[in-house]
Amino acid sequence: MSSRTKDKRRYFGSIRKLPSGRHQARYRGPDDQPYAAPYTFDTATDADTWLTVVHADIIRGVWTPPTAAEPEADTTFGAYADEWIATRTLAPNTRTHYTRRLLPHLLEAFGPAELADITPGRVRSWYRGFKTDTPTYRAQVYSLLRTILKGAVDDRLIDHNPCTIRGAGSSKRKRRIEPASLPELAEIVEAMPDRLRLMVLLAAWCACRFEELAELRRKDINPKAGTLRVERAVVIIDGERIVGPPKSEAGERTVSIPPHLMRFVEDHLRDHAQPGREGLLFPSKHGVQMAHGSLYWHYNTAREQAGRKDLNFHALRHTGAVLAAATGATIAELMARLGHSTPAMAMRYQHAAQDRDRTIAEALSKLADAG
Repeated sequence: MSSRTKDKRRYFGSIRKLPSGRHQARYRGPDDQPYAAPYTFDTATDADTWLTVVHADIIRGVWTPPTAAEPEADTTFGAYADEWIATRTLAPNTRTHYTRRLLPHLLEAFGPAELADITPGRVRSWYRGFKTDTPTYRAQVYSLLRTILKGAVDDRLIDHNPCTIRGAGSSKRKRRIEPASLPELAEIVEAMPDRLRLMVLLAAWCACRFEELAELRRKDINPKAGTLRVERAVVIIDGERIVGPPKSEAGERTVSIPPHLMRFVEDHLRDHAQPGREGLLFPSKHGVQMAHGSLYWHYNTAREQAGRKDLNFHALRHTGAVLAAATGATIAELMARLGHSTPAMAMRYQHAAQDRDRTIAEALSKLADAG
């Protein structure tokens, strides 16, 4: 466990440093039930002082158990945001993204403010002044603010969510992702080292994410059934490899491998995967889960050779999704195959497949005209 989340043990209670840098105090009451301070503290010393006062009340016999029905009237956004982050089940990379990239902007703007004082007008004013040259980033920060404040509404700390800007939590894609054609995909695979070819094929034909592929093990492959099981993903944070669930709950899935890939799977298991059920399919040269950079060094060269310098590795997943949609797969089938929890993304791939079919139809007409 990292030093940022490890409890600081003391004679009474414990103090935990939250990802934002603030401190949370916890203790076990004389009723043997766990309790936490109703707010967080700027320093560990402040948290220690609060625990000392609580301990003194217990010794004097005047302590009464706090109740959820008596929330602090002056709960600040910073205190609530810290508690919200600390108590949510988040994927490691999502937690890191929130605490290091998104939350600091919100704490700077709203940290000391009482929740009740954050009005729609104040949110709009902040949003107008945010980095307008990074629409995707601005949408992510706004979306986190809206989600945190929704939690405050659910906890009955405020009556309504002041984030009311229509469409502010989403942004238009700057450029359209053009899926790889089958010849382009074949050229990319051919240009990859033997030990990495299957990784490219599974990213494209099975629409797997890099973090899922890097954690695949022999036990996840069923050659007889022709399936792979996605149950875990790995991320690297501060040099530490952290294995957790996939990006979403729906990300845990069984994916059928297209039959034409099975010979590649069998060859890879024989020649490149680590031995044993726990053996990694795509180990690094050091025998651990592969980092992005180890793949991209080869992949970037391969995509340039195929004339697709624009096709990043994640776009292979987009390619696989469009290929699946082109077979006539329903939205529900696409959601299951891709590990999506909402239909919106699956519908986008269906639209992309329709656009692709239109392009093919136009190309056929040009052939007819040329004849």
